[in-house]
Amino acid sequence: MTMEIQQKLLTLLTPAAAALDVDTVRIGLGYTAVRLGDGATGLAWTPPPSAGCCTHMNCAGTLAGRSAEELLNNLVDEHPLRRAVGLATANALLASRPHPQASTIDALEPLAVTDRDHVAMVGYFGPLVRDLKQIGCRLDIIELNSIHSETLSPEAGRAVLAACDVAILTGTSLVTGTIDDLLASLGRPRAAVLLGPSAPFCPELFAGTRLTQISGARVIDGDGVLRVVSEAGGTPLLKQYVAFETVPVGA
Repeated sequence: MTMEIQQKLLTLLTPAAAALDVDTVRIGLGYTAVRLGDGATGLAWTPPPSAGCCTHMNCAGTLAGRSAEELLNNLVDEHPLRRAVGLATANALLASRPHPQASTIDALEPLAVTDRDHVAMVGYFGPLVRDLKQIGCRLDIIELNSIHSETLSPEAGRAVLAACDVAILTGTSLVTGTIDDLLASLGRPRAAVLLGPSAPFCPELFAGTRLTQISGARVIDGDGVLRVVSEAGGTPLLKQYVAFETVPVGA
């Protein structure tokens, strides 16, 4: 497993992290949230349990109060749950960064998908699946461990990513450690988006890749997000506490 993107994000954010401490860490069933001492809060997808016992992180109970830099270093840890904590910390650090070109436009709109397009979707985004089927394009969905019969395995998905016109990549790939492979598998898509609350609003991170936009969630009510995450809520319940934004890459 390579983690070039995570290492690059770590390098970019370490100077900002060095001056901040962590106020709160919540590792919910759906999402992980980190709130920093300045109040900024970030989200990342929580991977499925793999510990084989009731303790999933031996450092549990000691994360709050640590430096943001220490938690950010988890971005490149071999343990996916630690990477989730690192990514949530990164997204908290990015939450207050200004992006003059950010908009609340629907994530699909800049992709300009038509019925002639071949769309490759990595991660099952139910509402987008419905919208894309209504458009009538060819849609191939790639999942690591899917409960949906219509999806392809990552191995079968490589050929799809190489040939597609539009690519929709899940931000959870930074937690699973697959983001480098996904980006390397892309051919020459007309448009490509990194999507979901885990996606870091950091366009410079993807300079030189085929990504054309990042569509994620900026936390605007940290208290609300922490409550929902703590009580096993997911994206639908987080909507009232975040702003869904799109930032262009390479503009």
